[in-house]
Amino acid sequence: MADVNFKSALPPLSRENKPGQPDSGEAGGDDALPYDLIELLFFAYRDFTGDPDEVLAQYEFGRAHHRVLHFVERNPGIMVTDLLGILGITKQSLGRVLKQLVDAGIIEQREGNHDRRQRLLYTTETGHALAVDLTRLQQKRLERALIGLPDGSEETIRRFLLQMIDPDARPDILKLVRSSFDLKER
Repeated sequence: MADVNFKSALPPLSRENKPGQPDSGEAGGDDALPYDLIELLFFAYRDFTGDPDEVLAQYEFGRAHHRVLHFVERNPGIMVTDLLGILGITKQSLGRVLKQLVDAGIIEQREGNHDRRQRLLYTTETGHALAVDLTRLQQKRLERALIGLPDGSEETIRRFLLQMIDPDARPDILKLVRSSFDLKER
């Protein structure tokens, strides 16, 4: 099922707990659920992906296309099998999205040097430019979010995001994520 985007104005969130509704997580006992954090994460994701969504819509692409483009751009020559592992999607889903990106001249497939059955993926010049444009949009949103936060906040945010990832997956993700900062798991 495709991601759904709503452009209409949303009513402001209420901070009061209404009868019959769960606690917002802002106050209460040890069993209070962090609904505010969960909702903030949903809205942050919506807006973080919303900026690129508008650009991708011009190509009739969606978020799946963006994810494929991002990881191919970041990992030139990536094998289709490795991309499947990163994205955690089916071969059929990747095949559909990949075909559209190849047909649009965004990604190209090449045979492996040692094994002609391997399909290695690269962005084209057009694909590279699109990937850079999408990344810049997200970079600007991150920069706006970081303004005014205390020194060291970027590292705290990195640690928080890493902690959100399943512990068994962290070592592989740390190998994949390239950063100018040290992201060693503590």
